Amino acid sequence: MPTLAPSPQGGIIDDSVITKVKPGELYLVVNAGCRDKDLAHIGKHLAAFKAGGGDVTMTVHDDRALLALQGPEAAAVLGPLAPALDLKTMLFSHFARADVAGAPCWVTRTGYTGEDGFEISVPGAQADTLARKLVSDARVRLCGLGARDSLRLEAGLCLYGNDLNETITPVEAGLSWTIGKARREACDFLGGATISKQLADGVGVRRVGLLSRGAPPRQHADILDADGNRVGEVSSGAFSPCLGKNVAMGYVQKAHAKAGTQLQVSVRGKAAPAEVVKMPFVANNYYKG
Repeated sequence: MPTLAPSPQGGIIDDSVITKVKPGELYLVVNAGCRDKDLAHIGKHLAAFKAGGGDVTMTVHDDRALLALQGPEAAAVLGPLAPALDLKTMLFSHFARADVAGAPCWVTRTGYTGEDGFEISVPGAQADTLARKLVSDARVRLCGLGARDSLRLEAGLCLYGNDLNETITPVEAGLSWTIGKARREACDFLGGATISKQLADGVGVRRVGLLSRGAPPRQHADILDADGNRVGEVSSGAFSPCLGKNVAMGYVQKAHAKAGTQLQVSVRGKAAPAEVVKMPFVANNYYKG
């Protein structure tokens, strides 16, 4: 499931995916760009936990690679290569260990595109062979970061370093749903005091979706109200191939965060009309049975 690592101040150190493999064992996939600070952060708190008598071990799997197989044909492609997997009952966010084309893999039905798909952790020595096996299927194409980025943006998914950082809280980002009910009630985790107060009192800024005309807005572009006053900043923006329109996410003052609010975005010094809309921009296709 998606999860966040909060800082002591309530900001977000990283967003990641965590899975319960079995009682007493968790599988955590972090952002590659945040790897070093994540390991330092986790290691620091594990050391304190063990010093207090806790029993826990962290294994860093530097010997594995991660391949993402995404899209409406993902299950049809993977099925014959992993006959031990029952893909009809393997729902979104489910995890399983299984051989894929002969390689011992950890397979999670998730991804970063808004589409059905799988993230496949494979031993590094077998990653090239498995990748070549996947792309040998005519239905599979290699995807660059540009295509990945437009898909995740259309799906309303945040990119760490753009839409999330250590100064933005889960409440401001609209990600309170990643905090389980019991954890939300107790808020007994790092940054919990800040998050608890925001859950109770609200926040001054919110992450919103924007549709705009003109040139696509990019990160740090100013968001303006109808009178030209700055009310926020774009965190991610691009042209949507699926919609044929500009889509963006950004943070605006709460008074301007309601869907339907008419705003402007400043691109190269020119203001273009924009409208606050609900996300995702394109309906997701996660497999839920």
